[in-house]
Amino acid sequence: MRKRGKRNPYTEVYARSQHIRMSAHKARRVIDQIRGRSYEEALMILELMPYRACYPIFKLIYSAAANGTHNMGFDEASLVISKAEVNEGTAMKRVKPQARGRSYLIKRPTCHITIVLRDLSVDEEYIKQSKYMILGSKKPGLIKKNKNTNLTHHDTYSSGGLWDKK
Repeated sequence: MRKRGKRNPYTEVYARSQHIRMSAHKARRVIDQIRGRSYEEALMILELMPYRACYPIFKLIYSAAANGTHNMGFDEASLVISKAEVNEGTAMKRVKPQARGRSYLIKRPTCHITIVLRDLSVDEEYIKQSKYMILGSKKPGLIKKNKNTNLTHHDTYSSGGLWDKK
């Protein structure tokens, strides 16, 4: 059994497209490039990629963002693709006639694509994480200071230290 993490329905919006006439493997090749990126950056990447899978994924991301702005009032500039998955769908079965009255079965694969966008301006967890990342520690209150603050420039190649060894 697969456990799912708790989601905040007020910070995420999704769009799903089913029975897309394309192999799941080919769609995953494109989805892996845009997972975790911002909304605007993902659209630019999809416009420039030369794969056939880009157009349905482009439309799906655009639709998810439209759902977020219309239904939830999210700002498109703060949307990030938090989850993008491609699942295999049913295979369409077609029959191709062969010689001597025989037939050959052709399976045309389909896939289901789900895109989840998260609004970072509303998400409290992101604000907490970014605050801790700025401090440079995992817990609040623990600020590490670097003891080695040597400001002199040391060039390995000009000192001969790397090439002098015999």
